Amino acid sequence: MTYPVAAALGVLGALALDVLVLRTRLVRRRVFWATYPVILAFQLLSNGVLTGRGVVRYDPAAILGWRIGYAPVEDLAVGFALVLTTLSLWVWLGGRRTTRAS
Repeated sequence: MTYPVAAALGVLGALALDVLVLRTRLVRRRVFWATYPVILAFQLLSNGVLTGRGVVRYDPAAILGWRIGYAPVEDLAVGFALVLTTLSLWVWLGGRRTTRAS
């Protein structure tokens, strides 16, 4: 499996988890999209440090080649999937605790 395919599957899996499985529907909330640029900025900064200084290198044949700054677009997709999955689980677990405590 290539990195672009894995990144796409990660995004699709995170979206399915958010919307269909946990039903937290964070991607439908304005606050999610209003705050996501903050996360993206720090992701681009850390990715810039790691890839710009050569700490992490990518085989050009393994990525699409599209970059935002130093970040391959696949890294941004994987980061989105990780953040969305984490936040979806956080919200879902928090809602379950509130419901059980009531």
